[in-house]
Amino acid sequence: MQRFGEKLRTLRTRRGMTLRELAAQLGYNAHVYLSLVETGKKKPSLELVMKVAKLFNISADRLLDDALEVEE
Repeated sequence: MQRFGEKLRTLRTRRGMTLRELAAQLGYNAHVYLSLVETGKKKPSLELVMKVAKLFNISADRLLDDALEVEE
């Protein structure tokens, strides 16, 4: 799960989204929490993992397992 933030950033940038746009898509009022998660300063909540998985149509295990990559 150490790479969740890195994977989140990869998914976000592939879609050309800013942190603010991602926050809005996920139902957050501010993007600060997402920034902290992307940089590894905060661990993602289960709620965030599930929202990201649904938004990007990717399995939660692919997001959480450091050995698995996010596919193009």
